[in-house]
Amino acid sequence: NRFTNTAIEEHIGKIFEVSKDQNGCRYLQKKIEEDKAKHLPIIFGETKDHIVDLMKDPFGNYLCQKLLENCDAEQRTTLIYNAAPAMVDIAINQHGTRALQKMIEFVETADQVSVIVQALRQEVVSLIQDLNGNHVIQKCLNHLQCDDAQFIFDAVGAHALEVGTHRHGCCVLQRCIDHATGAQKAKLIGEITEKAFDLMQDSFGNYVIQYILDQNNTQFTGPLVACFANNVVELSHQKFSSNVIEKSIRMADAFWQRKILEELCVDGAAMEALLRDNFANYVVQTALEHGPQDLQDRLWDIIKPILQNMRNTPCGRRLIGKLAQREGTASGQTSGNLTPNDGAQTPVATSTAHSVASPNGFSIMSRELPNSAVAGAQAFNAAHLNGGAMPHYPQMHQTLPHHPQRSQHQSHPRGRNGHFPHNNGHGYAPNGNGQSAPNNNGPYYTPNAPNGFAQYSNNTNGGFF
Repeated sequence: NRFTNTAIEEHIGKIFEVSKDQNGCRYLQKKIEEDKAKHLPIIFGETKDHIVDLMKDPFGNYLCQKLLENCDAEQRTTLIYNAAPAMVDIAINQHGTRALQKMIEFVETADQVSVIVQALRQEVVSLIQDLNGNHVIQKCLNHLQCDDAQFIFDAVGAHALEVGTHRHGCCVLQRCIDHATGAQKAKLIGEITEKAFDLMQDSFGNYVIQYILDQNNTQFTGPLVACFANNVVELSHQKFSSNVIEKSIRMADAFWQRKILEELCVDGAAMEALLRDNFANYVVQTALEHGPQDLQDRLWDIIKPILQNMRNTPCGRRLIGKLAQREGTASGQTSGNLTPNDGAQTPVATSTAHSVASPNGFSIMSRELPNSAVAGAQAFNAAHLNGGAMPHYPQMHQTLPHHPQRSQHQSHPRGRNGHFPHNNGHGYAPNGNGQSAPNNNGPYYTPNAPNGFAQYSNNTNGGFF
């Protein structure tokens, strides 16, 4: 290192060039730390007019950050003024963005704030959509007073659809909602709400709408739901908007919740289309859990005649389990093949014995059991329910404990397409959405029994054991 043990006076007149060298930049930073009063004025004097180049330089930007941390207010104002004409270019530069964020972090006077605001205000939207520039805008939100950040709120409000449907823009828009206060927030959310119908159908925009719903403020939720209240069925069939409909059912007040569920009370054919849809079926299931009781009852009356035709579908199996649990809770009885027997499931007895060898070497009985096998199956269930040992089925017992992660559908467009893990060849499908083990030879796990314990089946036709 040619700078080691050299005095700063030896580099006077060449400090700008030194600052763009990796070792030279480190040398100058160290000199500031050693004796700021003596060395900083020398370094500042030779670099202030080259601040734009230094902020975008791979090494010089670190010296700029050191200067901004150690300058006094007057020196910092000079650097801000000198950088202002190229501030947008600095913001989108991979090195300059860091130096500019440091500059914003240390602003302290109204004059400094005004210069930065004027330099950025015309390019807020383009900066938000830039990989580097969006961090500069977020730094402004974090460090400027709300009134000083008004130029950002104005820009994103006027271009809510353009910003909200962008990969980076949807995140910045949510941060704007966080930082705006009072009338600012009301105005911004009002402008976003005007574009809600289009935003909620977008892969990024739907997160902005859900974020507003998460505010749990009826001042915002009511007008938002009103924007799509007459298109619930159509939007429920779409991948991204269906997430918003679900969130609305959970977060809306009683009036709008009832309005949404009333739209979902469609005729049998339309309901079957909803239940067979990869996205809309989650909307219906959410309505069955969070809607007013009278409308839940109406939905079940529409759904019950359809279930027999849907026993082979994941949604159908989940709904059969929910219906069994619901009717079991209400009247002590369940429906279909799920018949309670003192807390244990009674298998369907037939005249044909059927045993399936699973991939890990133990046998499992299907729902087709002779009468002689019924007692054995009941004993198996009773032993599990009572915590008893299972010496003849050690591997099976490992798959039986309750799983707290029921894989409830989350409000994320990708949450519905994940694959479930396997347990030694057995498919684990806590939400009923998984497939059985390879070649349908292994059992799958279904936790939706009325009494809450696991059921096994190797039968893909919906039989229960």
